[in-house]
Parts: sequence; C-alpha cells; structure tokens
Amino acid sequence: MNKGIMESVKDKMVGSIKGTGEVLNAAVDTVSGTLVTTIKGTGAVGTALTSTVSDVLRGAIMGTAQVGGDVGAAAKGGVVGVLKGTKEVGAETIDTVSVSARTLVKSAAEVGGDLGTVARNTVEGAISGAKQVGLNVEEAASAAATGAIKGAGEVSEQAVHQVRNAVTGFIAGVKVVVKEPFK
Repeated sequence: MNKGIMESVKDKMVGSIKGTGEVLNAAVDTVSGTLVTTIKGTGAVGTALTSTVSDVLRGAIMGTAQVGGDVGAAAKGGVVGVLKGTKEVGAETIDTVSVSARTLVKSAAEVGGDLGTVARNTVEGAISGAKQVGLNVEEAASAAATGAIKGAGEVSEQAVHQVRNAVTGFIAGVKVVVKEPFK
C-alpha cells in the first residue's frame, strides 16, 4: 500500500468536501485526476495499477468519512473516477471495476459505512462510468457486484449477505449478474 497516494487523496477529498460540501463530483475528479497523474508518472500496469487504484479509492473513502461525508456517494464517484482516469491513459478494464468495488466495500467497512448502500452505489457508479467510457454496461455492473461481494467476504459473513442482497437484481435499469466463485 502506498501511504503517500492514499494520504494525498484523503487530504484532497477532505479539502474539496469542506470547500464545496459535494462528495460525488469531488470523488470523480480527485480519483480520476490522481490516477491519470500517477499512471502517467509511473507507467503502472497490471499489479501496480491494481495497487494504485486500491490506494486512491481507500483515500477517497477515508477522506469522505473524516469529514462526515456520504461514503456511498464517494463510492459511486470513485468508480466513475477510476473508469474515467484509466480510460484517459488507456488502462480501463472490467478487472479494474472489480478491484475498485472490492476496495470500496472493504474501506467502507473500516470507517463503519453502510456496506449495502456502498455496494449498490458502487454498481451504479460502474454502470454510469461504463456508459461514459464505452465499456459493456452489463459486464461492468457484474464485475462491480462480484468485486463488492469479494470485498465483503474479507469483512464477515454478515457483510457478504448484506452486500449480496444490495447488488442482486436490477440496478439503474441493468440486470446485475453476480459471478461465482467469490473467493
């Protein structure tokens, strides 16, 4: 984990939310901007990209929670930001969506966020972001739901149940299909 990136994003989120009171756009802008800068600066791909995405999203959730902001909105904006940022550097993939969802649910658990709400908002963000960058919307929704359940699996059985219920069915007009296995 890169504490520098995570702390930087956390601080940007705190400043932005305190300045505007707005969480969703703060998350989109902070996450995408940080990813573009970091990926261009380091050439991060594969595992390094996954790690960078995780650090950035964790920072976004921590910063939002620090100022009492809506962690669900930060999750939704975070996924959109990941897709926009990675598209700008040619690294957007469905795998990135799954990693994002997993990180967001785990980070929300760390700050006491409502995991069902965060998971659902993450899927909504994946759908919105996929539309914006031209990825398959159903695949993105499925990847987000599956990643969210994986993240919940690293928290507790109760979290898995809560997240699975939240991401099953239709979200934002898209039928969400959860892919097994979750381990």
